[in-house]
Amino acid sequence: MSQPFTAIATLTAKPGQQDVLEQALRALVEPSRAEPGCGQYDLHRDLADPQVFYVIEQWASDEILEAHNASAHFQKFQASAGHTIEHFQLKRLGKIA
Repeated sequence: MSQPFTAIATLTAKPGQQDVLEQALRALVEPSRAEPGCGQYDLHRDLADPQVFYVIEQWASDEILEAHNASAHFQKFQASAGHTIEHFQLKRLGKIA
């Protein structure tokens, strides 16, 4: 099993789709926080660019994140809001201090 890590997901909404994307991301927060191995799942919006969202996540392992990605609530998010995303990036960070 891999080590715990922090992930920062950056999602940019397509023009005019930021409200739809925000609602879909908000719906992910509580069920994701309730998942075993999730230490943090916080949604943020860029103050300078309201089309950009960040999800700050902490996961116990790669396997736990894979289970999150396969969860019913995440699959529902992808099916209902995937079309609203112009750009997606996931950064994985290892804590050093």
